[in-house]
Amino acid sequence: MSKLIVNNLYKVFGSNPKQGIKLIKEGKEKDEILKETGLTVGVNNVSFEVKAGETFVIMGLSGSGKSTVIRCLNRLIEPTAGEIILDGKDLTKMDKKQLIEVRRTAMSMVFQNFALLPNRTVLANTEYGLEVQGVDAIKRKEKAIESLKLVGLEGYEDSYPDQLSGGMKQRVGLARALANDPEILLMDEAFSALDPLIRSDMQDELVDLQQKMKKTIVFITHDLDEALKIGDRIMLMRDGKVIQIGKAEDILSNPADEYVERFVQGVNRSDLLTAADIMVKPWTTVGINHGPRFALAECKKHGLETLLVTKEGRILSGTVTIDEIKKAISEGKTTLHDITKEDEVNRISPDTNIKDIIELTLQSSIPVTVVAADQAITDYGLDLDLLQSNDAAMTAELKTAYEQEEWIVVTGWAPHWKFGAFDLKFLEDPKLSFGGEETINPITRIGFAEDHPEINEFLDNYHLSTADFGSLIAAMEEYDDDLEGAKAWIEENRSLVDSWF
Repeated sequence: MSKLIVNNLYKVFGSNPKQGIKLIKEGKEKDEILKETGLTVGVNNVSFEVKAGETFVIMGLSGSGKSTVIRCLNRLIEPTAGEIILDGKDLTKMDKKQLIEVRRTAMSMVFQNFALLPNRTVLANTEYGLEVQGVDAIKRKEKAIESLKLVGLEGYEDSYPDQLSGGMKQRVGLARALANDPEILLMDEAFSALDPLIRSDMQDELVDLQQKMKKTIVFITHDLDEALKIGDRIMLMRDGKVIQIGKAEDILSNPADEYVERFVQGVNRSDLLTAADIMVKPWTTVGINHGPRFALAECKKHGLETLLVTKEGRILSGTVTIDEIKKAISEGKTTLHDITKEDEVNRISPDTNIKDIIELTLQSSIPVTVVAADQAITDYGLDLDLLQSNDAAMTAELKTAYEQEEWIVVTGWAPHWKFGAFDLKFLEDPKLSFGGEETINPITRIGFAEDHPEINEFLDNYHLSTADFGSLIAAMEEYDDDLEGAKAWIEENRSLVDSWF
């Protein structure tokens, strides 16, 4: 859900800004307008949305318009045109009293130069916004102390700004903004004046704080590394215009133009890649209640020396090796409980950085498994038990699902026939498999209907028994890659085909 919506925002500096907008709409560029009229285009038709709880980074080089945009959001700079909608209310239409109330309660700003009052202590600076609002002295002190604890400045309440380092001063500025408990935090180059090491620490602290607070943050920076580190999404600007909006990986992988491409070249992508970006599904897994003979069959089928073992709910239990499986068979064991080793698997979360994964694999030959917070094996976001096995095992699973009245999906590819080239899948109904006629129902990929409307119309009404499906396969084998031949066969056997509808 969008917390903040900006539509068609313009800011033109000069004596006749409306003339500037007129020239912009006629196609004139920023430099041309300045040369002809002396007007400076700060923001040119900027639109974007910020989701609730998101850290939205606006970045660009000096003169790109990023700081002008953020000052337009709380109307420290008055927009020339456009809408700024906060929770459904347009800030550009608010009177002075309403705007002051928004600045006091809904939006707080953290500045690059700290903006601390030198004659006030850290505590007094932190509670200043609350004091202006007329909050009771005891209550505002409690809130200020709580905010200082949050940014790691507990114990510095009675210090003065000139006794603090740059990083500590910025923490005070952040604590002052947080003390107001704003709905949106505006941060304009907040860490730019800090030394590189302190700046990196503050970035880390902001990321950690955001995980706890879940505030909506608009953050301005000219530093790409900073944007990539803290931003959920990034908006790149140049000459007052929006060039690209997207997640870090989107911008790095698909730069919108040459400017963005130059901007992002040299970025070490390994800093951004996580387990979620490179993980693949395991070839197979086995349940801890499965027998060792089934596990051995899985090892042979997939050429594996080690299997991942799961318990109920797809929770990762551990691993078993092929040697342990063979030994269990010789000892007459009927499950994998006794031979599953819980400690011989490296568990990582989907957001683990690729550098840490590489280090882990170099240190150990134990399998690395990506697990969700509840330790269920991550499987493309689907809560499914996967079974890849022989007919007997599949039949047993189907029968169990039928008896327990559970849903089960069996997928496969249509062999030998052209439909297979169209990403055609078949879903079988297990309840009909045990007590009625089994039916085959085709499911096509996204976009299939647009690419092959004639075939899609046929498939929409397709209803075929297993026996009929086998007959169809046999009859169609000679048309393996001949679509026209397949169509002709359908027409020649129209009465049979009609019986399937």
